[in-house]
Amino acid sequence: MSRRRMSDHRGMTNIRTAPVGDLEIAYEAFGDPADPAVLLIMGLGTQMLAWPDELCRDLVGQGRYVVRFDNRDCGLSTHLDALPAPQPGRVLLRRERAPYQIEDMARDTLGLMDALGLEDVELVGASMGGFIAQTVAILAPERLRSLTLMMTSTGSRRVGRPAPRMARELVRRRAQRTREEAVAAAVDVFRLIGSPGYELDEEYLQRKAGMSYDRAYDPAGYLRQLAACLVQPDRTTSLRRLTVPTLVVHGLHDPLVAVSGGLALAKTIPGARFLGYSGMGHDLPRELWQEIAVEITRVARTRQPS
Repeated sequence: MSRRRMSDHRGMTNIRTAPVGDLEIAYEAFGDPADPAVLLIMGLGTQMLAWPDELCRDLVGQGRYVVRFDNRDCGLSTHLDALPAPQPGRVLLRRERAPYQIEDMARDTLGLMDALGLEDVELVGASMGGFIAQTVAILAPERLRSLTLMMTSTGSRRVGRPAPRMARELVRRRAQRTREEAVAAAVDVFRLIGSPGYELDEEYLQRKAGMSYDRAYDPAGYLRQLAACLVQPDRTTSLRRLTVPTLVVHGLHDPLVAVSGGLALAKTIPGARFLGYSGMGHDLPRELWQEIAVEITRVARTRQPS
């Protein structure tokens, strides 16, 4: 029913796989396993490579053991090829069902923690990864020392809405025929959603997009993940009950997930702190990597004694 993508590039780093239910989840670890763990969850159709190596090393420098991984249907983790690739418009109109839910992806995350022997983590989620991280926190708050939510929202349709042109881009994203087309399309997307206050590093984006294409290019997997996002529930009521120390990081110029989404999270989760960056869009500008690493590791120190 499912398979894990194979690639000549699998051995280029320290990537391993862990069994999680019927899936194989690909992950990479940095630092000393004896240190407190930071687990990084990436967003829609985006491989773990999007967590910059330098940011991971900055977290290690803060005394953390860092794990990044590919979500199901992405990168070197299992791709659910036997499931349909739904049409976004039909999913929105409830004429077609999503093959799986954000909650299923959250349970993948918990399963990976179990497979790696991580009793608790400082959990970080970006964009769709933020939807997943919130759901993990709701399902198993005792497994989290802290929660950092980046460029994401509550699931409410009232906040975090993308600019109309961004919504069209999500829904109309087309499969590319060649590696060159896929790389060019990735750069074009970041011209739209990236940070207007920071220089666009096209060489870096091209390199990462090329690596991602070589590892696993799967437009159908993207559509299955997108369907899960389109039918996600409003988590507002459940988030009000969280007691996990939480940081919300959001670009004040994010055109894909409006800053109202981050502000709603910070308002809803008790004690959450909002950190907004002027000039930041829906990406991670290089100039902020080190500061963000410091902020992520600072959150867990706010935990109240039980």
